[in-house]
Order: sequence, then C-alpha cells, then structure tokens
Amino acid sequence: MKRWPLLFFLLCCLCIDAQEQRSWEQVWQEMVSPEDMTDEDWDDCLERMQQLADNPIDLNQCSLEDLEQLPFLSEQQVADLMEYLDRYGPMRSIQELRMVSSMDYRQLSLMPYFTFVGEAKADDSYFPRWSTIARYGKHQFTATGRVPFYNRKGDRDLVSVSGAEPSGYLGYKYRHSLRYEFTYGKYVKAGIIGAQDAGEPFFTNGNGWGYDTYSYYIQVRKLGRIENAIIGKYKISAGMGLVLNTSFSLGKMATLQNLGRSTNTLRVHSSRSEADYFQGAAATVRLCKPLTLTAFASTRWVDATLNDDGTVATIITDGYHRTLKEMEKKHNTRQTAVGTVIGYRQGGLHLGANAVYTSMNRELRPDTKPLYRRHYAQGRQFTNVSMDYGYTHYRFAVSGETAVNGHGALATINSVSYQPSGLFSIMAMQRFYSYRYTGLYAHSFGNNSRPQNESGYYLGMTWNPISHLHLQGYADYAYFPWARYQVSQTSGAWDFLLQGNYSIRRWTVQARHRMRLQEKDNADKTALIADNEHRSRLALAYNANAWTLKTQGDYVHATYQTVSQGWMVSEQVQYQHSRWLLNMLAGYFRTDDYDSRIYVYERQMQYEFLFPMYYGNGLRLALFARADITPNLRLTAKLGYTNYFNRPTIGSGLQEIAQSHVTNLDLQLRWKF
Repeated sequence: MKRWPLLFFLLCCLCIDAQEQRSWEQVWQEMVSPEDMTDEDWDDCLERMQQLADNPIDLNQCSLEDLEQLPFLSEQQVADLMEYLDRYGPMRSIQELRMVSSMDYRQLSLMPYFTFVGEAKADDSYFPRWSTIARYGKHQFTATGRVPFYNRKGDRDLVSVSGAEPSGYLGYKYRHSLRYEFTYGKYVKAGIIGAQDAGEPFFTNGNGWGYDTYSYYIQVRKLGRIENAIIGKYKISAGMGLVLNTSFSLGKMATLQNLGRSTNTLRVHSSRSEADYFQGAAATVRLCKPLTLTAFASTRWVDATLNDDGTVATIITDGYHRTLKEMEKKHNTRQTAVGTVIGYRQGGLHLGANAVYTSMNRELRPDTKPLYRRHYAQGRQFTNVSMDYGYTHYRFAVSGETAVNGHGALATINSVSYQPSGLFSIMAMQRFYSYRYTGLYAHSFGNNSRPQNESGYYLGMTWNPISHLHLQGYADYAYFPWARYQVSQTSGAWDFLLQGNYSIRRWTVQARHRMRLQEKDNADKTALIADNEHRSRLALAYNANAWTLKTQGDYVHATYQTVSQGWMVSEQVQYQHSRWLLNMLAGYFRTDDYDSRIYVYERQMQYEFLFPMYYGNGLRLALFARADITPNLRLTAKLGYTNYFNRPTIGSGLQEIAQSHVTNLDLQLRWKF
C-alpha cells in the first residue's frame, strides 16, 4: 500500500497529537450542520457516538462489521483499513493509521476517540463462558439532573386550587435520569435507562412506575452463527434509509465524511428519546460467509392526537407528558411491525433486500385539506420494500437503494465517489422521492429527513491543496414537485457550503460560509418569493499542552419578506489536568429575529446533548467542570446563565418565565465498577 506524501504525513501528526486536548464532540461538531438535523436526529447522533466512545473498537480484533459502525468512515476507508490489517498484520500504535492511504484529516482526528490498538490474539472468535461474562463484565451507573433557578408559568400553577384539575404541569421543574449498563467486551451489553423531563410527574399522575419513559435492552453478539441479537428496544438501519432507518440522518456536511456510504446496523436504543425505535426482538444470523439475514418483530405504544371518531390525526414523537392534555395522548395507539433485511457481500460487491410491514390498531387519518398534507401516510397497514446495492473498488465506490411502498410509489437514491488518496475525494449523489412515497421508518439524505416529494443532485468535495490546509464543500439542488409547508406550489432550492481549516503548529483557523436559496409563499399566498439565508463563521483555536482556547464569530443574513441579520461572538477556554477538566464559555449575541438565529456548540454532560440556538439580544455564560474523584468515580457539573437584554419575559404559554434571565445547574455522577 502506498505511503503518503511527506506534507500530508506532517499534517496528520499534528491533528492526531492535538486531539488529546479536545473532546470528540468538539471535533464532530465541526463536521456537521446542526440546522440540517432535527432535535431527535441530533440527540440520537450524539448518543450513538457516545456509545462508540465508551466502547472503543480494538483495531487488532475488529471485523468489517465493527468498522462499519463508525459513521464517519467511507466504504473505501473501511476496505483499505481491513486490507492494511490483512497485509501487514496487527498494528502496534494508533499512529499507524496514517499509513492507510485513504484516511484523511477528519478521520484521523476522530479515530483515536473510537478505536484503540490492543494485543494481538491468536483466536478471538469464540463466545466466552457465561460465568466469565458475569465475573469480569463491567458495570456503569450514571445519574444526571438539572436544577433550574427560576419558575415557569406551568410550575407556578402546579398545585390545584380547591381540588380542581391542575392548569399547569403535573410534575416538578427538575429534569433527571438514571442509567445502568453492563458490558463484556463486544459480546454482551445490557442496560436500562429511566428519564424524566421537567414538568412530568414522578410516581404519580399517570406515571405510577416512576420515570416517564424507560429504555431497556439485552444484546448478544458473536454467538455462533448469531452475529447480533437484541431483546428490548432497538434501532435498525438498512441500505440508504428509504425503508428502514430508525437511527439518525447525517446532514449534507457530514455526508462528505463517509461519502454516502450505505449502512446495515442493528443496535440498542439507549437514549431517552421516545421517537424512532422498535420494541421486541431482532437478530442477525450469518447463513453462510457472504449471506446474512436480519429479522425483527416489534410492538409498542405510541403517542397520538386523535380525531373525534377515534382515528389518528398525528403521531407525536416529542415525548412530553407534562399536562393533562399531553398525558391523555400518552400511549393511546399500538404500532406493530415485522421485517427482514437480507444482505449479500462478496469482495467489493454488496446487495440487499429490505422489507417492513406495519399495522396499527387505529386508522391513521391525518387532515389532508391543506395541500401540503394531501399525500401524508394514511391507513392501518403499511408496506415498504427495497433493494440496496453497491460496489467498492480500489479508488471509487458506487451505492444506492430503490424502494416502493404499498401503493407502488417509487423512491431511489444513488451515489458515486472517487478517492485517489487522503488528499482528495469527490462524491456525486442523485435522489428521486415521489410525492406519493411514504415510509413510517424512512430517513434518508435530502433537504428533509423524510424521503418524500423531492428530487435533486448533490456534488461534494474534500481537498488538501497544500500542507496544513483542508477544504470541504458541496453544492446541492432540490426540486419539490408538490406543495410543502408554507409553499403552496412547485418549488426549488439551492444549498452551497464551503469550509476551510488551516492548522500549523498549535494554531487552527476555520472559516465557513453556507448559502441557502429557497422559495416560500408571499403574504397573500399568490406567488413564491425568495427565502435566502447566508451563514458565516470564523474561528481561531490554540492548543498548548493542557490549555485550549477558541475565539469564534458567527454571522447570519436572512431574507424573507423582510431582511434580518444576526451575529454572535464567543470565547471558549479549557484547561485539562490529569484528573480534572475546566471549560468556560462566554458569548454575546444580537439578532433581529428567529430567522437570523445563531447555533454555537457547548460542552455538555455525558449522554446529555445540546446544540443551543440564540436569537434576540443577550449574553450567554457557561462553566463546565469535571473531576475524576477516583479512577472509577467521576463528578461533572455545569452552570449556565443566559440574559436577554431585549425582552422582559422568556418563552410563551406554560413555558413562560417572568424574567429576562435564566440560570441552570446540571449535575452528573458516573460510577464504574
């Protein structure tokens, strides 16, 4: 396998050494666009990454399927890494990743967080004894809570008067969760998570089992022909997500990292989210060396808004059960699903057949009077089938999936990528999603995470033209043949992004600009007018031993009916010692309205995720501290303060806070044994 040019070798040395002072979240957030992802997608994305970071992959004992769990690797990079291990034997150091020719700047920055180099063993294919698993397995217990130093309108109305029904929230204002997980290497994982949102009742008012939501699972891997089996709550991804993808959808920026790779994964649902998961049993069985079969069955209760006749108007996924009305919608509809995923892989060729059948105990009958809802999913029974396909060569890869639903509507997505080295890669992607195509578990690439009513073309590129300079960019065009929300006729959209990172010694400069050109209805809904948005960012970071400093400026210019602008300047300072870490953030923001909102990354508790947005005029301060009291006991705290200068109150309805500032204290205790 060819060695890299010296200039890129030096760049990779710099980025791998510098990662010790940064968290994987800090590296990952530079590779994604949070405005492309829903809150559920963002939570699930970071939850999955945290699980991978907690259980890193041993490169000297990994399989192809293990490496495919890493969402930032392309098919070619996975294949090249496996080829390197087969040709040169076990790795001796994580730095040896530099010798895999297709690995680029971003992948080399992330790999040390999710992989390690262990001792090479003669045979690691046998399943350990259950007595060994019970004796040497690892336990982890995590307790997390949030204390708000303010009251919302719903909190003040908590206690009813003269026995009347409460007009506010049913529970207290504190948010908390408990998590327990047992693991034994890559073979066994079991856990239970209980979570409570602020305002939800605890051991009362409909939550007699304590927490408002629970997730539980038992997973066994590498047990004979059983590659993977889960009982409890789980997620499935197959192909490129046109039929099955209850996991997160990567945005357009992050797609450049894996070059549009298709995924076939079965994993536990270990987050507090109440959206996009199955409940029951699933297993992947290897029928022969190139052929695998995944079968699953699920039945679960979901939240829904009901019509007067008892049919379902809308399936609700936010998971809030804070008021009597929200509690009435809790688990009032049953959803049952069965499906299979058949995969064939031989050399660089992979083929798959995917099918899922769903039935509901209530008919799904949304209000289709608004034009944009005319083709929403309807009925009691739903069927989706697809074929996914792909081929990986030494320097290029093609992949795609074509699907139909029970009404014969078509959806297809296809990509081709070329990567001659880690210095350059290019990818093109085409998609066509009929406006009549619906899939209850479908999430794929596009302007919207749901593959419906969209066709388009995407071209993305990464390039290292000179030493220390890393460029990424894409251009995407989308066409919408049917009406959408706030768009009453056929429309189109352009999306452009260019980002550059320049690193030398301890300094890193990042510049990013994104331009989105869309169309929306005018005030009278008689014609379409421009809805344009420009987002720019300039950041300067310095890493020196235990210190990390980052200065960042963000600017937004939005045009729709009126022109709005917004900007934010923020500073982050981090100091890391052997057993403790301190991170401080200060930011000042000023925007005209919600359209010119700003997104800025903040460090959070483990398993607690937030990519906050700011609009209006105000100040944001945050102090994050983490201390390893013992090798097995960790305490984390975060104090956050936001002050708005342009408003006397914050929020509306029951969420309204009768003051212009808010302060939150987050606490987390993690115990490993």
